[in-house]
Amino acid sequence: MLCYFFENFRNDGYEKSLETARKVASDMNVDPIFRTKRPICRKKQFDENDENEELQYLDESFRINYFLVVVDMTIASLKERFEQLKIFESIFGFLYDSDKLKSLNDSELRDCCILLKNMLSHNDSSDIDLNDLFSELRVLRMTLSDKPMTAVQILEFVRSADCYPNISITYRIFLTMPVSVASAERSFSKLKLIKTYLSSTMSQERLNYIATLCIEKEKLEDIDIDTIVDDCAFTNIRRKHIL
Repeated sequence: MLCYFFENFRNDGYEKSLETARKVASDMNVDPIFRTKRPICRKKQFDENDENEELQYLDESFRINYFLVVVDMTIASLKERFEQLKIFESIFGFLYDSDKLKSLNDSELRDCCILLKNMLSHNDSSDIDLNDLFSELRVLRMTLSDKPMTAVQILEFVRSADCYPNISITYRIFLTMPVSVASAERSFSKLKLIKTYLSSTMSQERLNYIATLCIEKEKLEDIDIDTIVDDCAFTNIRRKHIL
């Protein structure tokens, strides 16, 4: 749907975008004109209408060299991202929720397990066992309640039951596998704020700890810091008892 919108926007959105840009420029007291290079003086012929032709040239040049390039790059990026999501969905799609899991028959479920096992295998070694995973999923389908459950809720149920080791591994891989680069980009942005030229001599271990605290700030707020401080105080070998 999003790709369809940008494909239509590529054909019909230029004039609307140009009109919107002119209104924004007028509100900011900026002349709504295209920036031009220093004109080259040359002898004009008697039948040349240079003003209109120059405006048409600038308008068409902006549409071709900027507007269409940006929109085409956006469409290409979206298609590439959606192709990756389709591959991810074909591998882990049957684990999305309980309804999807229960809708599969035994043959379809086994095919999904085979595909997943092949993707999680390397050099004849794998984190999961195919037959055990298939058997555990068959039992899990009968164990889950009729109420729809998300993947996170299924993992919590599996961990509380503590009898589905292969399913637990599978869901942990599924829920921690990044499907975008946004989190990685935010982590690098945070790293630039931490490791500056004033703090460039800190060790790698300390940098990892500080970066984790900054990136996982929401989880840090739930931690009782007073307890950690007390533990550090009591384990400090330089601490002396004052009588």
